[in-house]
Amino acid sequence: MKAVLQRVLEAKVLIDSEEFSKINKGLLVFLCLEKGDDISLFKKFIDKIINLRIFEDSEGKMNLSVKDIEGEVLVVSQFTLAADCRKGRRPYFGQAMEIEKAKKYFDVFIKMLKEMYKPEKVFCGKFQANMQIHLINDGPVTIILDSKEIC
Repeated sequence: MKAVLQRVLEAKVLIDSEEFSKINKGLLVFLCLEKGDDISLFKKFIDKIINLRIFEDSEGKMNLSVKDIEGEVLVVSQFTLAADCRKGRRPYFGQAMEIEKAKKYFDVFIKMLKEMYKPEKVFCGKFQANMQIHLINDGPVTIILDSKEIC
């Protein structure tokens, strides 16, 4: 499982030019589920996301988490983070989790995130939809997480 976290002032998901979901200050999380990922990893991974201190305190130091600032979280499924670009010029996505299983796991991930944080502050994109993501980076601050390194 991989995730790209972006600290944002706002972010929104459009599908067919219609706003599907939107957040204000918080985290935009691009989430990639890979073969071999297990739901047992989710709790530790989510804990890392919501408690990672990447927001500035009153002294300008990255000392606060999205939880501390009561920010919002927008999670977008992003299988392309599983791209293997070592050979040739076309990315290979063989490590991405199978679609049906990934959909179930994505739903479980969102449910667990809502349980571990605040359900009214958790939003998501639409699994397997063609989405346009609009965001205003804050910083910019972009962090990459890999479950192989933290779980």
